[in-house]
Amino acid sequence: MKTFFDSIRKFKIASTLGLIVLVGIWSVPTVGLLITAFRSKDSAATTGWWDALVNPFGQDWTLDAFTTVLERDGMLQSLISTIVVAIPSTVLPILIAANAAFAFTFIEFKGREWIFGIVVGLMVIPLQAALVPVLRGMVWLKKNLGITIIGDYPGAWIVHATFALPLAIYILRNYMMTLPVALIEAARVDGATYYQIFWRLVMPMSIPALASFAIFQFMWVWNDYLIAFIFVGDERTVMTYRLLRLLGQYGDGWQNVAAGSFLSLIIPLIVFFSLQRYFVRGLTAGAVK
Repeated sequence: MKTFFDSIRKFKIASTLGLIVLVGIWSVPTVGLLITAFRSKDSAATTGWWDALVNPFGQDWTLDAFTTVLERDGMLQSLISTIVVAIPSTVLPILIAANAAFAFTFIEFKGREWIFGIVVGLMVIPLQAALVPVLRGMVWLKKNLGITIIGDYPGAWIVHATFALPLAIYILRNYMMTLPVALIEAARVDGATYYQIFWRLVMPMSIPALASFAIFQFMWVWNDYLIAFIFVGDERTVMTYRLLRLLGQYGDGWQNVAAGSFLSLIIPLIVFFSLQRYFVRGLTAGAVK
């Protein structure tokens, strides 16, 4: 009997069951979204999606909603626009922040800690408070220098990358502080330049932190509406803006919105599950000395 109870404690049944329940609760909206996307207009309008679980073989399953949103409603073009906005907006802050974090960690210069403190303090500035000054600056560039940034993808790239830099520098610097200093010093003794140390030693060893921030940044940019709408405009609509218009555009019903919403979930899910093995390791590095 004692062995039996010891086995129960070992497998932590209560914790496992609790996690299963939480996962189930969090999965309910996604399951409902997926089922609704495959239902016909009449079924989605007259009955709840849970009826399909009770009587799955009695439902009128169809792919019309996906065909409609991709071909007629422009969701495919919005998907491409969202990818064009999200990828550079993720890569740019990672490259810049990695260089800055390397300098804050391994290069001695006057005022290093003060500058790093200022950078970290910039995280408390809300994006909405800076929209007007940023817009005025971009309008000034267009009028006086002929540099058109607003109304195109570079406007969103710059804004997303700029506001992501403080957090990126903070995460990457904390991680780089856990890297073996002796290895960096040995490379310096062997004649390696800072550029070589950065690309050949520090960057490969910092992949967990880079992947962790990439997940955060990509998810934020992918689900963003405000910046893309203001700085890119409605000529190159992203998926969040397109989803807003789907329900009332033709009065087609919830199944089109569900199909478009599910399409918007696919790529973020792929990114998260591809990089999740680095996620916890990258976030917790540097938290405990």
